Amino acid sequence: MSDETPKKPAGDESEAGKCDPWTQNASVASDKVNPENVSTTAGNPGDDAATLVERQRLAQMEMMDRWIGGVLTEQRRSRRWKLFFRFILVAIVLAFLSLSAYSVFQAGMGSAMPTQPHLGIVEVKGVISRDSPANAERVIRGLNRAWSSDNTRAVVVHIDSPGGSPVQSQRVFAEIMRLRESGDKPIIALIEDIGASGAYYIAAAADEIAASPVSLVGSIGVIYSGFGFNEAIDSIGIERRVVTAGENKAFLDPFKPLDDETVAFWQAVLDSTHQQFIDDVRAGRGERLSDEEEIFSGLIWSGEQAMELGLVDRLDSLESLSRDYLGEVRWENYTPSLDPFDRLTRRFTQTAAQVLGISTSPSPIAY
Repeated sequence: MSDETPKKPAGDESEAGKCDPWTQNASVASDKVNPENVSTTAGNPGDDAATLVERQRLAQMEMMDRWIGGVLTEQRRSRRWKLFFRFILVAIVLAFLSLSAYSVFQAGMGSAMPTQPHLGIVEVKGVISRDSPANAERVIRGLNRAWSSDNTRAVVVHIDSPGGSPVQSQRVFAEIMRLRESGDKPIIALIEDIGASGAYYIAAAADEIAASPVSLVGSIGVIYSGFGFNEAIDSIGIERRVVTAGENKAFLDPFKPLDDETVAFWQAVLDSTHQQFIDDVRAGRGERLSDEEEIFSGLIWSGEQAMELGLVDRLDSLESLSRDYLGEVRWENYTPSLDPFDRLTRRFTQTAAQVLGISTSPSPIAY
């Protein structure tokens, strides 16, 4: 028997020199995952396989912690946005409820009738339209409230308007004439800066019209305005496609040229509307009107000129009127209050329409 130890095959030495593939690549994998912490995961020359595996496990745990931290940060950010939008929604709801409560409170306050003699004011301000504050329903409600008050010595229709809808103007005119014929108390139209077209239509129904010497009064006429784009679309190669039932249904289409027959027909409509305006002004003013035909031509005059033409009865102010009827300045505004939310939306709509050049009136004809 030989005492010599058997030699290992050369292949065994190469296999022994090889490291475990998991521990051999531990530092490399750790460097790829977290290159900033190479010193934490890279093995030292004297580290055994268990140490390297533990380092790799710690690197994986650190990576997992960072991932979880990122998820939690994103969740917190999302939660903040949800809370923000919920806060905005609650604020809007509270604002709406507050405005509604304020409107109810104002309506309740306005329902109490003053106990002292006074002038009953009803405002007609801005463009007269169904969708504006100066609409027939609101003005008529104010007229009837002022008229029914026992302490109202006179109803004053306080006008500052360039006119507007023929229908809305006629409705207010008819209501004032009805109240005027009952003869209970005087109705006075007081024109501030301007009382033109439909606004003067309303004023003509009053027992008396007062204005400042420099107020603008008159413009008794009817207007239709529009644009023609037929040549514009031809120049850029656009084809207009309109299908109607009725040969004249699209007779005012801005993309079609106006022919003589269409102009004559539309002029007849305007003339008929104008004649109704003239007849009502004459019915309201009677013999006080001058015989000057220019009165109904659509011209507008100062208050001083309008008085000479019989369009105005006196040059006066609200304070002076109050002193004439009461001996002191005292009046009560009977115009129904606008809902604040409704007022905001109306103002926004009107501003947007003005910027875009869009008419807010559904009627193409205006006084």
